[in-house]
Amino acid sequence: MSLPASFPARYTIFGLILGLGVITLILWLAGLSLFFWPFLVLLILSGIGIRDMRQQRHAVLRNYPVIGHVRYMLESIRPEIRQYFLESNLDGTPFSREKRTLVYDRAKDIEANKPFGTEYNVYANNYAWVNHSMAPLGGPGSTPINLTDDPRLRITIGGPDCKQPYSASLYNISAMSFGSLSGNAIQALNRGAKAGGFAHDTGEGSVSRHHTAGGGDLIWELGSGYFGCRDENGNFDPEKFRKQAANDQIKMIEIKLSQGAKPGHGGVLPGSKVTEEIAEARGVPVGVECVSPSAHSAFSTPMELMHFIAQLRELSNGKPVGFKLCVGHKWEFMAVVKAMIESGIKPDFIVVDGAEGGTGAAPVEFSNRLGSPLRQGLPFVHNTLVGAGLRDDIKVGASGKLISAFDLAHAMAFGADWANSARGFMFAIGCIQSQSCHTNRCPTGVATQDPRRQNALVVSDKATRVSNFHHNTLKGLMDFAESSGLESPKDFRPEHIYLREGHRVVLPGSAAMDWLKPGELVADDHDIAGYSTYWHMADPSSFAPIKSVVEAKEETHDDMA
Repeated sequence: MSLPASFPARYTIFGLILGLGVITLILWLAGLSLFFWPFLVLLILSGIGIRDMRQQRHAVLRNYPVIGHVRYMLESIRPEIRQYFLESNLDGTPFSREKRTLVYDRAKDIEANKPFGTEYNVYANNYAWVNHSMAPLGGPGSTPINLTDDPRLRITIGGPDCKQPYSASLYNISAMSFGSLSGNAIQALNRGAKAGGFAHDTGEGSVSRHHTAGGGDLIWELGSGYFGCRDENGNFDPEKFRKQAANDQIKMIEIKLSQGAKPGHGGVLPGSKVTEEIAEARGVPVGVECVSPSAHSAFSTPMELMHFIAQLRELSNGKPVGFKLCVGHKWEFMAVVKAMIESGIKPDFIVVDGAEGGTGAAPVEFSNRLGSPLRQGLPFVHNTLVGAGLRDDIKVGASGKLISAFDLAHAMAFGADWANSARGFMFAIGCIQSQSCHTNRCPTGVATQDPRRQNALVVSDKATRVSNFHHNTLKGLMDFAESSGLESPKDFRPEHIYLREGHRVVLPGSAAMDWLKPGELVADDHDIAGYSTYWHMADPSSFAPIKSVVEAKEETHDDMA
């Protein structure tokens, strides 16, 4: 049977289905019962084709009835096809196969060695490395160290006004809320943190029953929704905060000003997703829409932020209090630093989150084009604190795709005292980077509230993997430091990191970037490229600049503002 020349080619498959359907119907009615099932299948396909041609949502289906569904099917499995069959070890975003495999092997306590040399182009412009020493320390045959308690792998967080300083690991779990992650995932992370002696940041969703079930150290993140310590109108409630902060598991309080994946953006959890467990943790009604505003209501100026920090420190009986931010307008952070100087109130710590940080869901423009990457934001925060003479009293953490020993060493060389990781520990509990976190259909039970899906995640097994990943990463970091001739990873400095500037010039970080001297910003006259102009714009009583960039430049010769 041939189709008329006027019949559009795009309808060929649908035409064949209709034609074969008529033929099988005739044969079935003629008494050939074996043609019933082919007729039934063709009848269903014919119905699909008719519906495709009548629907108005998808132009592809209207033009290619039935066969157009193949396009959507292939599109739906495109990430899997690419990840499992097409990408190389260095392909794949946001984490390459090589990096994911590194985490999986360390989590399973498998030796993460590789043969045949690096696959990286060591002459690429973005390639960086650490130089080794001809007199390395440690190594095979040396006295084993306790990776949990060795002081070379821990940092004490707590400034002069802190009554309960916390000894933190150099590597901890970054902020991920219950609600974004499943209850089983939270329990696995916290049990692993307990076993490995490191901290687990709650995320702004507050402290849930799954966090406390594991018994591990917690960093309570306080976002603009004040979950766990809010009144019925969503404002900060001091007494609820005092009661929650008394929990012995909570070791530090972290005010979330912004996060790397979506700085300056709030969030809404639909009422349908506010389950009894989530409502219990956040202190909100079950089934009612839960809003995280873009900005805080407890403070609106840098000075008010300082007084809020002091209030939280007092209400928590002297536990370390700090804040997390992704660096945006430089004068705003400098205004906060000026407020520290003017008020005499200092945070115990600051966590710098890079724009490369992750989240369950964020607008594409925010993820791709808003906020400073970690390698720019971290040195700026470190330098500003040094230049203001405050760095010795304030510890600095870093987060943003930090999963290997080199990632951690790089962050510490550029100003961090410790590092956090979210997605690294997600990989450790089974995440396969399906990027379906916002759909509630996570294939491994990590980022879902579906009870059946999350039951696939066995808490006891994954908790061991969390502890293994932490242990083996710290071991790798210590080996990395000793191969560089350093006693501790805390000894990494900018001069240890080498960067390629173009095709011919190689510079250490100490020369490739500017590093301020103590007190340089509070001197009477200074002209520091990338700093002085913004310092003159900063106002401790407001996040708004007191003058324009042009006006501030007139006071200096800063050409990099």
